Amino acid sequence: MRRVIPEIQAIAENAREALAAKNRAREAALGRCREALRHSANAIRAVHRGEFDEAERLVDQAGLLLREAADALRDHPDIFYAGFVHDSQKEYAEAKVTLAVVAAGRYPLPRPEDIDVELPAYLNGLGEVVGELRRHLLDALRAGQIEHCEECLDVMDEIYGILVTFDYPDAMTGGLRRTTDSVRGILERTRGDLTVAAGQAELAKTLAEFEERLRRNP
Repeated sequence: MRRVIPEIQAIAENAREALAAKNRAREAALGRCREALRHSANAIRAVHRGEFDEAERLVDQAGLLLREAADALRDHPDIFYAGFVHDSQKEYAEAKVTLAVVAAGRYPLPRPEDIDVELPAYLNGLGEVVGELRRHLLDALRAGQIEHCEECLDVMDEIYGILVTFDYPDAMTGGLRRTTDSVRGILERTRGDLTVAAGQAELAKTLAEFEERLRRNP
């Protein structure tokens, strides 16, 4: 029976080496994913400031880091699908789509295959874009750009209308149902805000016209 001891030791050593390699790959990918998250978040902030060139630079860095993370995990799909890659890809997709939508016409709308992200991450990132569009819309609303706000709302509504059709298990979509529920709430609040603001703007216009008529015909 003792003769199996060396075999057990050999198996243990092989397992130790395999797990050590997997852990090195995980650490390499995790660090890159964290950096990609940071660059993507900063890119979104740059978009809201209108700094599109800076946003493009940051989001491109995020994309490079994510490709490096994927390369590090090429032989470790269990780690790739552990969750942290999905989160960083989602933020990256959100940044890419937000930049394309807000800087309308300057950048093409990226598809999942264009930016090398998994479909669940892309769809959830697309849902997160609605929150960023609400922020952009509110900024435009304060500037009195009602027509532009309506265009933003149309895009938000279209995104929701698309996401709600993906009726698949969360294990397949990365929790897309929760994202879609959040999108619906954001859309309803934004529509209400815009309706009130548009009504106030129309009332102000009517009053201004009335005062102008009184001034001309006292």
